[in-house]
Amino acid sequence: MGDPGKGIIAAVLGVSIVLMIIGYRGTAFLPVWQPPGFLLHVNNLAMLIAIFMLSPAPKRGKILSGMRHPMLTGFGIWAAAHLAVNGDLASVILFGGLLVWAIVTPRLINAAEPNWARPPSGSFAKDAMFLVGSVVLLGILGAIHNWLGVWPFPG
Repeated sequence: MGDPGKGIIAAVLGVSIVLMIIGYRGTAFLPVWQPPGFLLHVNNLAMLIAIFMLSPAPKRGKILSGMRHPMLTGFGIWAAAHLAVNGDLASVILFGGLLVWAIVTPRLINAAEPNWARPPSGSFAKDAMFLVGSVVLLGILGAIHNWLGVWPFPG
């Protein structure tokens, strides 16, 4: 579908994310376990790592330049972090399912396309720039979570 297809896919993905959020928030809370308080700190560190991996750092920086699937790995870290701090059934289904997807997809890609050439490495300066951006984005995401009714940082 070319360039118009990219817009269509982006719109469908956006609607899908909104529907997942609506479904998740509309589900009754059924506790499965009580996460310990220290996992909030682990979650926030994992979220910072996930945001960094989802940034352009793997293509333009040096630290992640040798990874084949940094964005899928970052997404898996995001899902695992959310699974760790949410002990209800809806979270297990949503974040657990997304974690399974993030684990299976790279394996399928690697099987379908076994030949992969490592891209040229970037610079540590770019890594630092994307790390600062990741910290700022983590704060913005925290504010959005607060707006949605959940404060994700220790108080």
